[in-house]
Amino acid sequence: MTAEGNPEALAQSGDAPPTPLMRAPLRDRTLDFLQQYAPPLVLILSVFIMWQVGTWLTQVPKWLLPSPWQIIVAGADAADLLGLHTWQTLKETWLGLGLSLVVGLSLALVIDFSAVLRRALYPLLVTSQTVPILALAPLLIIWFGYGMLPKVIVVALVCFFPIVVSTTDGLRVADPDLIALLRAMGANRRQIFLKVRLPGALPAFFSGLKIAITYSVVGAVIGEWVGASRGLGIFMIRSSKNFLTDRVFAAIAVTSLLSIVMFALVVILERSLLPWYYARREEVWEEV
Repeated sequence: MTAEGNPEALAQSGDAPPTPLMRAPLRDRTLDFLQQYAPPLVLILSVFIMWQVGTWLTQVPKWLLPSPWQIIVAGADAADLLGLHTWQTLKETWLGLGLSLVVGLSLALVIDFSAVLRRALYPLLVTSQTVPILALAPLLIIWFGYGMLPKVIVVALVCFFPIVVSTTDGLRVADPDLIALLRAMGANRRQIFLKVRLPGALPAFFSGLKIAITYSVVGAVIGEWVGASRGLGIFMIRSSKNFLTDRVFAAIAVTSLLSIVMFALVVILERSLLPWYYARREEVWEEV
């Protein structure tokens, strides 16, 4: 057998076409990682160093502006208490996010199903976002008490709008050529939806989900500010009333870390479910 017809011979001769298994060397991947993440990490580290040095030189009181090291020490000292409050906030966040996914995806499908419903519901969705969440939170406490339900509703109200809008827009921008091809082949509306429109809407849906999940922890904290017995929000309020500013900053750091971790999890899920989308996008960027 000649080299042209034998893949193994082609691989040994060095003329084999690239395959998914033939990845870039570790050194190249490391350089790409550093080029992407080194600048923000260096900037963040520089800010913390200037913050630490500034508080040390000015001798600013800890209750007014603690240094990063004092915040770390305070967070470590209150680790058990912080863990208890963090777990409560996480439960509220995930339940509210789940509720927003159910309501948001259902509304997106309803809006996509009927043009009349789209014209009726879309303005109401936009109007709902003009009402401040801080104004609704006390009403939810009055209606549903001081339990977990008001916080879950607050998180759902914060998260559902980007999910609805992004999913609706994703369903409406499906590839018209693919839709025409399936119609010519005799596909019905359900088949077109499942094979073309729904897969095509997934990138837009994940974009909305990434926006929603970024604000989900903040929504839970806002709900806890109004009325709660446990959670990062109530931990911040109690610490600020006692002038424990370092603990307030520690709670803020935990809130930010939770949002970043959940955002990263959504990105990982998106990349695992949509490999074709990222492969196509990388090809486009290489051409540009």
